Amino acid sequence: MGRIIAIANQKGGVGKTTTCINLAASLSATKRRVLLVDMDPQGNATMGSGVDKRAAERTTYDVLMGECGADDVIVTPQDAGYALMPANGDLTAAEIGLMEVEHRERRLRDALATQREHFDYILIDCPPSLNMLTLNALVAADSVMIPMQCEYYALEGLSALLNTIEKIRQSVNPALKVEGLLRTMFDPRNNLANDVSGQLINHFEDKVYRTIIPRNVRLSEAPSFAKPISQYDPECIGARSYQRLAKEVLEHV
Repeated sequence: MGRIIAIANQKGGVGKTTTCINLAASLSATKRRVLLVDMDPQGNATMGSGVDKRAAERTTYDVLMGECGADDVIVTPQDAGYALMPANGDLTAAEIGLMEVEHRERRLRDALATQREHFDYILIDCPPSLNMLTLNALVAADSVMIPMQCEYYALEGLSALLNTIEKIRQSVNPALKVEGLLRTMFDPRNNLANDVSGQLINHFEDKVYRTIIPRNVRLSEAPSFAKPISQYDPECIGARSYQRLAKEVLEHV
């Protein structure tokens, strides 16, 4: 049965979508069956996978609102190597629509229940906020991967997210755990980054991935070409970093 990992952080610009796309591609390269679920109304994971969000006839919105099943939405982006449940701006309306629905926080979990047997890994790209969409992702997930930059404000945001995870564990998803903390956009020349990195390791120990995702120009360029870094520049340091992360994720099993 496939594992569901929500990739979440309420702080924007920390590399959630970059991690979703490139981890999905790297896991697929190891012959694992991977589904990427875009739960962000911005649809960046959709566009970055080579799918036009504006042309998508059905999206995660339709799944959440019960208008169709996951099978009706899932597409296979060309050359990406993984399957995708796309999203676009329509997903914003789910925030309002779900308020009137019974068991609204379980809609995504119920929809993905039938997909576990088809995929080894299901990665969920969460929006940069702790809203109903993120709640659905955390209720559906087995674990949470938290990408974060090593800076002062990141620690404060991490504390809020961990409190939310604990509340969800105590109420609707007792099996939820922290998959790991991923240091992203890391610059080893920055003293503060090294200091925060050290604090993370001291406090969370083996929950911090050994892999560090560095600042990398090629990694930043890949989304504009609608390709994972493994397709855009497989030899760059960013691509090799996500290959190492995929190996660590597999080791956690």
